[in-house]
Amino acid sequence: MLLLIAQWLGQDIRAFNVFNYITLRMVLAAMTSLLISFVAGPGVIRWLAAKKIGQAVRTDGPQTHLVKTGTPTMGGVLILIAIGITTLLWGDLSNRYVWVVLVVTLGFGAVGWYDDWKKVVYRDPNGLASRWKFFWQSVFGLAAAVYLGLSATGPAQTEVIIPFFKAFSYPLGVIGFITLTYFVIVGTSNAVNLTDGLDGLAIMPTVMVAAALAVFAYVAGHAGYAKYLFLPYVPGAGELAVFLGALCGAGLGFLWFNAYPAEVFMGDVGALALGAALGTVAVIVRQEIVLLIMGGVFVVETLSVMLQVSWFKYTKKRYGEGRRILLMAPLHHHFEQKGWKETQVVVRFWIITIMLVLFGLSTLKLR
Repeated sequence: MLLLIAQWLGQDIRAFNVFNYITLRMVLAAMTSLLISFVAGPGVIRWLAAKKIGQAVRTDGPQTHLVKTGTPTMGGVLILIAIGITTLLWGDLSNRYVWVVLVVTLGFGAVGWYDDWKKVVYRDPNGLASRWKFFWQSVFGLAAAVYLGLSATGPAQTEVIIPFFKAFSYPLGVIGFITLTYFVIVGTSNAVNLTDGLDGLAIMPTVMVAAALAVFAYVAGHAGYAKYLFLPYVPGAGELAVFLGALCGAGLGFLWFNAYPAEVFMGDVGALALGAALGTVAVIVRQEIVLLIMGGVFVVETLSVMLQVSWFKYTKKRYGEGRRILLMAPLHHHFEQKGWKETQVVVRFWIITIMLVLFGLSTLKLR
């Protein structure tokens, strides 16, 4: 919206042409969404508290978490408001990729919202049934995958790019691309959701990965940089840097209130949406493997749950008694049970993510 106004004013006043630069609008988007989060945050938290939308803490979890019972949840709505408003203000609304990512983000957010609402407001501990949650995630994920697959303008936009190799990629074809895209979007969404179990644990890695993906998006959307760095050129992908800037600002603003001891929790409305956003952007800029690297914390957290559940079921069937690999899943609870303080787990996972993100960024040049 503001870009259109700036372009119109730029016809007579050349100074307004500076807003055509994606890098400037990315920074402004981050600042705008951060400001929106700071301003709207206290009001959103008060509204959630007034509606008694408080977190129900699992009784079989770490006992130190029981004090969190009743803390307002569904705070992810604050992030989505900030991202949505900011993207509409600073993004190029004629860019199809912006709309794809925005719709997927809000769609997954709606699924998470309903799930949270049933759990907290209607006191249904199961929330939205797993099969229906997966169904609606699949609807939005598959719709995005089909659209991106059928609208691809060249083979490079449907190939798997292998990091650290200059000219090595694997052609998927439309069907293969749609399948991969679906699993990346839905898988990343659920991975971030599983990680969201401690104050600030999920949001900061999400911000760091989003910031790194903004670099990849900008490079992929620039013909010169993409050619120089041996990356596929995806016309229009650079505009996603503005969306990711908004995500980073909104995430940092939310962290202000979510830092230990948290005043508000993200809930599924935020975690599912942010994970889906990261997955969709990674697919568009053809960096699914790099996302796997940079989001290593999300991957390990997910694997820890899968292994724990699988091993428990296997041993129960074979030996008549379920056994566990970890003291508790997801992995962050295992370390808490080992004696780590919550803040120690969170900060150490942040440090690991920083290293993984830097390693992922190194793939830009190490080819």
